[in-house]
This record gives sequence, C-alpha cells and structure tokens, in this order.
Amino acid sequence: MSILAVDSPGAAPADRSSPRVASLSRFMAAREPGWHSQWAWDHYEDTIIALSRDLGLRRVCEIGGGRDPAFSADEAARNGFDLIVNDIDPGELALTPAGLETACFDITGDLSKAEVRPGSYDLMISRMVFEHLHDVRSAWGNIHTLLAPGGVALAFFPTLWAPVFALNHILPEKASRAIVHALFPARRDGGGDPKFPAIYDWCRGNPKILTPMLNEAGFDDIHVQPFWGHGYFDRMPGLKQADHAFNWLAARTGTTFFTTYAFVMVRKARD
Repeated sequence: MSILAVDSPGAAPADRSSPRVASLSRFMAAREPGWHSQWAWDHYEDTIIALSRDLGLRRVCEIGGGRDPAFSADEAARNGFDLIVNDIDPGELALTPAGLETACFDITGDLSKAEVRPGSYDLMISRMVFEHLHDVRSAWGNIHTLLAPGGVALAFFPTLWAPVFALNHILPEKASRAIVHALFPARRDGGGDPKFPAIYDWCRGNPKILTPMLNEAGFDDIHVQPFWGHGYFDRMPGLKQADHAFNWLAARTGTTFFTTYAFVMVRKARD
C-alpha cells in the first residue's frame, strides 16, 4: 500500500532522456512501497540502482558512508555507476572498503573550503545520517550545489515524533546510548555499527513541513515517502504487537506526525 505519495507543486518537467521518470513521486509510486519501514530497509539499495539506471546517473556520492557504504566497488561497477564515499571523519573513511573512492568534507559546511567542485555528482544518497546533522537546511543547500543538472538525491532517515525516536531525542545521550547498547550489542563502542548522537533536525515524515524548506534549497521535483513501524521491540512480546497496531493505525489514517522513517527524494532542475 502506497500512502501519501506527494508530487510537489511546480514539479520539474520530465527528463526527455528518461520518459519513465516524469517525476520522483511517479517513480516511487511505480515501486509500490509498503507502509512499514521494513520495505525501506529491504529496498533502499535497489531504489538507488533503479534511479541510476532509469535516469542515467553514473557518479554517485554516499554522504556519511564511512565504514559501511551501501555498495562495494564491484557491486557499483556491476550496476553501472561509480561510488564515491563521503564522510566528515577521516578515521571513518580509513575504514571504507578497498576499491572505493573517498571524499572527506562536511555536507553542512562551507564547500569553498572543501576539495569538491559544484556539480560533481549525479546522485547523492544517505542512510541513517541526517538525524546526526546539526544543520540539515545547509546540507540540502550544499546537495543542490554538488548535484549536476538533472541530478537526484535520496536521504533515508528516522523521523520525529515516532515514540521510540522521541524518547531517544529527549533522553540524555548517556542514557540513550545505554539502552541502544543493551538492545543491540553490535552498536556498542568498537562494534561494527557504533551509535552517534542524534539531533533530528528537519527529520520529519510530513511533506507539508519539508517541501517549503527543500524549495528554498532550490528543488522543485520533491517526493517524501513516509514509513511507519520499526524493529526495536521485536524481542518484547506484547509491546511488539501493541506498537505494531499503533503504527498500522497511524499509517492507515495517514498520520505523518508519527512516522518512523522517510525517504526524501529531490531532483535538481536541468539548466
């Protein structure tokens, strides 16, 4: 079931070289996303592959990819694109798998001080990164600068005010970290998926909130795909079922206040 597939007013005209992608909302509708966030986790990579294929996007930058990029060099090559892994932390980039190009810069920072040129990338992607940024508005502005004309960005992030993330947001970081470490041992310090402080700036699943900000960043073709549900209570019988029912009802009624995750997709107009 696809819920709240949003075409923004004034959407960019269809790319003549890719008639199947008249707008990002139509692209997502054709993929028939489900309401539960498991769909987003299961289909993040193949959504990127489809965007690259359908729009001819060859130079892909993964924001905050660090030690855990979405694709290996072989996987990227097999799907017809080059992957450049970005991170603000040189230590994280040192852990990037061999064979991938890296780019160290702050997506929220002053690009004139970074070794990156405007229009460098055809597709910019991120997964579980935007909730850690202190200035998401600046990040989207920089993404617009770094995209080539006709380029696309896809950000996948958790959203407020899902109760599980609202709790993470209001708890002191020490308490939040202890809870996550107890539930997910792999996320302990030194593990393969460490926890970083979450800010949730502009991390919402409501297109009415996000679209004006994304318009200001320079984008007209905008799609916000909200998702509900999560796996944090999978090992808690009773609570798991109650939470699932709550999220199902929120999805059924289109209550974007309680989304848990979102795909936010934007396309830069051609000159």
